[in-house]
Amino acid sequence: MSQIAKISSKGQVTIPAHVRKKLHLATGDTIAWETEADGRIWVRRLEPLDPQYLTAVSATLSEWDTIEDDEAYRDL
Repeated sequence: MSQIAKISSKGQVTIPAHVRKKLHLATGDTIAWETEADGRIWVRRLEPLDPQYLTAVSATLSEWDTIEDDEAYRDL
């Protein structure tokens, strides 16, 4: 289903209700715009980050926080 929206002078676009419903979007949600070389644009809803998960992950990353690690991975 094709939907039409106008771009405001500030570059803002109102996402049509049908699209918001399809993507399960609500006020405050974050979306990502992905562009293709052929001109196609994809819009997807980003899932909110879980603070407990991020805390757990960051605790495990400290094991690679040495000068040797920085040197080994510098050119990646």
